[in-house]
Amino acid sequence: MSDQPDIAFLGTGLMGRGMVRRLLSAGLPVRVWNRTAAKAAPLAEDGAVVAASPADAVTGAGVVITMLSDADAVFAAMSDSGALAAMTPDAIWVQMSTIGLDGTARMAEAAAAAGVQFVDAPVLGTRQPAEDGKLKVLAAGPAELRPWCEPLFAQLGTLFCWLERPGQATALKLVCNSWILSITGAAATSIRLSQSLGVDPELFLNAIAGSLSDSQYLHVKSAAMLGGDYTASFAVSGAAKDAGLIVDAGRQAGFEPALVEEVRRQLQRSAELGHGDEDMAAIYFGADG
Repeated sequence: MSDQPDIAFLGTGLMGRGMVRRLLSAGLPVRVWNRTAAKAAPLAEDGAVVAASPADAVTGAGVVITMLSDADAVFAAMSDSGALAAMTPDAIWVQMSTIGLDGTARMAEAAAAAGVQFVDAPVLGTRQPAEDGKLKVLAAGPAELRPWCEPLFAQLGTLFCWLERPGQATALKLVCNSWILSITGAAATSIRLSQSLGVDPELFLNAIAGSLSDSQYLHVKSAAMLGGDYTASFAVSGAAKDAGLIVDAGRQAGFEPALVEEVRRQLQRSAELGHGDEDMAAIYFGADG
């Protein structure tokens, strides 16, 4: 690859848009594709080339990044569409979507069958960190690919770790998300319980403020719940999907993640009530019943 390879970026949704703009602001040439073309079109104003298909986007690219909703969407873009077949032999596929252990294994196998180099690299962070270039990248892949990937990751945030085997980074991402989802659910439960008992939720938040049990994240999500501002940083639908991946991974390993299973149920309930596209703080609506 050249020192400044063309980048193909597949998936310009809530996270992808900010990530693409970070790459463009660094002067990197980026071609983008999104299944809903209207979500990719505005990036042309920032300097991106909008491709008509995944195969068109990846042709000639040195690095291909996927940031799509789930494993089926990634597989459809990379395999079903012919993108893998269109990649050059020395190109690197950097898979940054959260697709679980089975999904990651599926993509690694598809890459190997196509003779494409593969890096498992999910990120920690939501919409604002993506826009600000403050994501944490969890990467796993052959050590010889790290020098090619690390400068790219530096434009998106920081490379937190580089592990040996694809799947290890995704496993770490699932563990981190289990914590994030659990404390979001706990915040919703405490707010709803407070209101049910006739206690001002602000008294609860002030009572634990500054203690070991306090959390900045609690205050951010509680403010959204109490203020009714559910502008999505990480949507309920995506959180429910990730909760399912966590439960599946735990069960495969012989561990039953009962707390995350309950959080998934509450997220699914919130989606059924019409809050699927809102921020996961809208788990508030599913915390009762």
